[in-house]
Parts: sequence; structure tokens; C-alpha cells
Amino acid sequence: MKIRIAGLVNDSIVDGPGFRFAIFTQGCPHACPGCHNPQTHAFDGGQDADTDGIIAQFRANPLLDGITLTGGDPFCQPEPCAVLARAAHESGLNVWAYTGYLYEETLKDPAMRALLDELDVLIDGPFLLAERTLDMRFRGSKNQRAIDVPASLQSGEVVEKEI
Repeated sequence: MKIRIAGLVNDSIVDGPGFRFAIFTQGCPHACPGCHNPQTHAFDGGQDADTDGIIAQFRANPLLDGITLTGGDPFCQPEPCAVLARAAHESGLNVWAYTGYLYEETLKDPAMRALLDELDVLIDGPFLLAERTLDMRFRGSKNQRAIDVPASLQSGEVVEKEI
């Protein structure tokens, strides 16, 4: 399946715990002021890639703890991101994702919900420059939540993950 990406990082240590394969999707409607990846905002930027090729790359790295879907906004390409997340789980990896949407918004769209079903942790909410912080691991602003997705889906309400 095709996916539009801005880039891949094979051994990231800043996009979640442990060694991670970070997939930077291309395209983001939020365009948050102060975003550290503004080059990922344009939907016509980046390059086309194939999910099978990306899966082969992360499966070739035995040191990985998980993958991180980031961007851009992976929820703008939920179908190929769900394929990647499912393959990561089949490989014994955990899956984190970052989105400018709120968790509650992702529940309303069937394709977004299908991606959500494949996640372990979701960092949700737009980056807000006025709430910028360096004190919260793996989050850029105080409004962003680290959500335990399986626990949240099971309970029917947001369950935040302690990081």
C-alpha cells in the first residue's frame, strides 16, 4: 500500500521509549505554530513509499522496541498507518503515534478508529507554543496527553499513561 512520508529514522530515542523506528508521515492540517517538523505540513511534499518496504526495514532491525507514527499527522493517512502498526504488533513491537487531533475526534471517523485500534499509546492534541514544556517526556506542550489506547477503548474513557 502506498503512503506519503517525509522520512524514516531507524534508531530514534526521542519518539517514545527504547529504540524506535520513526515513520514521519507527510501532510498535516494543524500547522501548529512552533512545530518542530514544519516541512511535513504540505500534503504534496515528501515522497511516496510502499508499506511493504517500510515493514521490511523495521523488521530487519533486531534492536527495536517499537515503531512511532508521527509526522505530519498519521491520522491523515490512517489506512497505510494501520497496516504498518499491525505489522509492528505481529513482529512483537509496540506502537506509538502522535496526532494533532484529540483522541475523542479519532473515535468518530471509521478509518481513524481502525488506526486507533492498532495503537498502544497515543500522544494527542496540537502543539501549543504558549504551553511549550521540556518537563513532560515525549510531549512538547502541556495540553498533550499520553493515552493508553487499549485501556481507554476498553473503559470507554481516556486513561492516561504514566511516562
